Amino acid sequence: MTQKTNYTNEVKDESYIAIQPWVEWKHVTMGKTHCPTCLKLDKCWFVKANMPKIPQHERCHCKADPKSTRTVLREATANSAYSKYDPYLFNTTGTYHHTKEVLFRGWGYTVSDALWLKNEIERQGLEKYKAGNYILNKLDHNGQRINIIVTIPRKDRSGVVTFTTGWIVYPSGHIQLATPYADK
Repeated sequence: MTQKTNYTNEVKDESYIAIQPWVEWKHVTMGKTHCPTCLKLDKCWFVKANMPKIPQHERCHCKADPKSTRTVLREATANSAYSKYDPYLFNTTGTYHHTKEVLFRGWGYTVSDALWLKNEIERQGLEKYKAGNYILNKLDHNGQRINIIVTIPRKDRSGVVTFTTGWIVYPSGHIQLATPYADK
């Protein structure tokens, strides 16, 4: 499938929606103390073949219940805050200690492209999450992190750029962007 952009280049997106089993994580307490790790996973949706391990810890009673693929395709959502692009990605305030803006400038992007990047990264993130095309990353106090690879056209010349974005999985099939450019 070719995705035409408002720029002169095209992005060929080779992801697809594969029909594969999905699960919903269920935190089960068995009348014991709630586990903060498992609570972060409660009601989150994962492709069965690409989910956090069960059990998570000794005496873990959590389970993964089947989730309708149709429900996932219909109800999953992705969101990224505009502030992840401006001021963060393009470092418009000069307060961040990274050089991500240098990469994007090298590809022809400026802060004036922030809204387009936000919308495109959200679109590809959701599409690839629904396809189960994500990489499990660490599980921490914020929740289960996943990485999703996206491709955008270069604005400075022909070709495309592929890079990793970082997301957090939340209940009911919602993913939230943590970083528009992950170093890993």
